[in-house]
Amino acid sequence: MKQVLHELQGQTDPLFSEYFGLENQTGITEFILLGLSNDQQIENFFLFFMLCFIVTILGNTTVILVVRSELHLQTPMFFFLSHLAFVDICYSSVTVPKMLVNFITNQKTISWEGCIAQIAFFFQIACTEIFILSAMGYDRYVAICDPLNYSRFLTKDICIKIVGGVWLLGLFCAILNVLPLLNLHFCGNNIIRHYTCELPSILALSCGNTFTNYIILLASVMVFTFGSFLITLVSYIYIILTILKIKSAEGRQKAFSTCSSHLIVLGLFYISGLIRYVKPSTESFMDLDKIISIQYSILTPMLNPIIYSLKNKEIRSGLEKLFGKIRPILYRKNNIHNF
Repeated sequence: MKQVLHELQGQTDPLFSEYFGLENQTGITEFILLGLSNDQQIENFFLFFMLCFIVTILGNTTVILVVRSELHLQTPMFFFLSHLAFVDICYSSVTVPKMLVNFITNQKTISWEGCIAQIAFFFQIACTEIFILSAMGYDRYVAICDPLNYSRFLTKDICIKIVGGVWLLGLFCAILNVLPLLNLHFCGNNIIRHYTCELPSILALSCGNTFTNYIILLASVMVFTFGSFLITLVSYIYIILTILKIKSAEGRQKAFSTCSSHLIVLGLFYISGLIRYVKPSTESFMDLDKIISIQYSILTPMLNPIIYSLKNKEIRSGLEKLFGKIRPILYRKNNIHNF
């Protein structure tokens, strides 16, 4: 939050403009992404990020296949989980492919249109994930606090409407932040000290008045992020109060175990967001910005399916059945090939 308020002062970075002699240029068509570090040895991490991206795609795709293929997983909780997995695939795909390309090429640039598209998709996916996590929290609230009405409050039609509404909210969040960005003017500084286009980085390069853009960004954070957080917080307050009323220790443990994976995912998501907006906006924290971005755009989408697989018996059981179906097919193909 302090970062956004600090940037409301309209500070830009004249150092690059003066150094590169770009202060009088207009009509920027591309931006230069400095990446994770000025140290070229960072490119040794190409294989690491490539592996993370592959694990993210395979892991989340597997979760979707397991949920869709097993009848006992056709419940609201796993319906929301499959959409979270799809969102995580999109989340990682917004930034990682371009970062990998920049690792192995000498030209670390992104077009103006590509940068705007990256920002738009980022807001769409981030806001969608926030509210899907809230929907999953509400699902746990109904399942634990009012189990007799679970099937009535969360029918298939209601779940579809919730997911549809979540994607529309994400689209509205993206449009709200991107449209004012199209009216900004840039006077030559096109250096982004990051591996991806993020709205605060782009606003800092503008030579026009960005006050409205920062106000909209701040309002989006307040309304969407904190609004969603309050929904989730209230849900879990009621959940915890209900669990504490359960007399048997086994019953309390069973009830809490159904929420544990969701709580871990929530912690990863909101802690990184809290650090991102509360930390000071200074040069010494630039590297921390990049680390946080890696955490929520690369590591969290990769870890989510692993967390749900380890903490959820139904998912583990579904994985065993899915691989049990695939193994004979692969065995037959191998025998045919050998023949």
